[in-house]
Amino acid sequence: MESLDLKMPKYMVYCVVVACLGSFSNGWVIGSANVPGEVTHACENGSAHVSSGAFPDCLPMNTSLWGFAVSAFCVGGLIGGLFGGSIQTKFGRKKTIIFNNLGWILGGLLQGVAVNPAMFIVGRILCGLSCGLGSLATPTYVGEISTIKARGTMGTCNQFAIVIGILLASVVGLPLASVPLWRINYALVAIPAIAQFFLMSGCVESPRYLVSINRIEEAKESLQRLRPNTNIDKEFFGMVEGQLGTAAARVITGMDSASINKDDAKSFDDQIEDGVVTGEEGVRESMNMIQIFKDPLIRRIALTVLALHVIQQLIGMNAVMYYSTTIFNMSFSAEMSKYMAIVTTVVNFASTVLSLILIDRMGRRPLLLIAEAGACLFSVLLIIGYVYNLGALLVVSVFGYVLSFAIGVGPIPWMLTSEVTPVYASSAVGAIATAMNWAMNFLIGQCFPIVFEGIKGYSFAIFAGVAALAFAFTYLKVPETKGRSLEDIVKGFEK
Repeated sequence: MESLDLKMPKYMVYCVVVACLGSFSNGWVIGSANVPGEVTHACENGSAHVSSGAFPDCLPMNTSLWGFAVSAFCVGGLIGGLFGGSIQTKFGRKKTIIFNNLGWILGGLLQGVAVNPAMFIVGRILCGLSCGLGSLATPTYVGEISTIKARGTMGTCNQFAIVIGILLASVVGLPLASVPLWRINYALVAIPAIAQFFLMSGCVESPRYLVSINRIEEAKESLQRLRPNTNIDKEFFGMVEGQLGTAAARVITGMDSASINKDDAKSFDDQIEDGVVTGEEGVRESMNMIQIFKDPLIRRIALTVLALHVIQQLIGMNAVMYYSTTIFNMSFSAEMSKYMAIVTTVVNFASTVLSLILIDRMGRRPLLLIAEAGACLFSVLLIIGYVYNLGALLVVSVFGYVLSFAIGVGPIPWMLTSEVTPVYASSAVGAIATAMNWAMNFLIGQCFPIVFEGIKGYSFAIFAGVAALAFAFTYLKVPETKGRSLEDIVKGFEK
């Protein structure tokens, strides 16, 4: 059996699941401040040591300082993402994922034992560093080890794990939203981080990364472990040819591309997943963040990826989640609104499961277009619900918006980043895209409350406009990557 015909070999799935423990930690950091947030910064006894002699009951902060403390992890995310490309290129995907857990472990524990706001904020920033670096390293690793037939499903696992982390942090936060138990909620992120630190040692390094640093034998062994009991010759030939050129691939693998019969030639070409260097061009050195904008082809790819990441944040998911509490308070009691916020997270979870099922059936582009059209529609309905004070419409619109976002706009930009970018440019493009994503995340977190205070529900007109522009951009500029080789995708950018 050819390895190209495999879909989900067990060891590959195991490595993907272990890698996505980092995404779970990312989600936990995002969701951990949702439910116990009030008791963390505005409890009855303030900084007095009533419940514990060692720690104050809470960390008194005004609204603006608390807003910064919660979103401080975005600052760490920006820094981690920006430098993540050079880190994963130098140390490899596997080591980067392993040692990235130190930020979650130290940051989580620091938040748990914080005695003043400064300690809490530093803990959030440390967690953010790991969130940013993990946002780059995990999708890269998953994309590089996955079979082509399951690449979409495996790629969606990254977002799926984030959503599970957010959901569990919200559910666990309910019984921990009291003094002094709120501290445990922030420290719990250390558990999945410690688990990944040890479990990741049992996973292989990305064979594509090993080829890129000329460790060919290790790359072949790694690929064979990921594709057990199959013939990996064709896949490995394509992997080497894509990065080192046809002549090198023939010498290294002992295969000749002409030996592939004509019936198989098209399907084999479709499997070449990495690099745009073919023929006799030879090895391409890894590009840095300046070089990707000097090369016309990679610049076009980079700008497309950057646009998708900017859209993911400016389309307003975080703002809708922020506003959802106000919406639920219009229709439900304060206590019930807490549970409705968790229901919203459950909708997010269920929609990501749907994306997991559909991504390799429908393709990336149709799901993205449906998601952007849905986000536009439900943003408009949010405005109508606000203007006419229709509580039921507002609630339905929040759920509809979350569903639309989660099936496409949430997972697909991260997936496309690794799918459309050749290996020699993937770290630099991924790093700048990740940094941009976290920068936009921070911008929305800081600016939306001010905008909302000024124009209230009409602020969702901004997001409706962004979603409409996103739909047009996707329709005109974003290629379908399902079942296509990276070489073929890159050729599309040349036109």
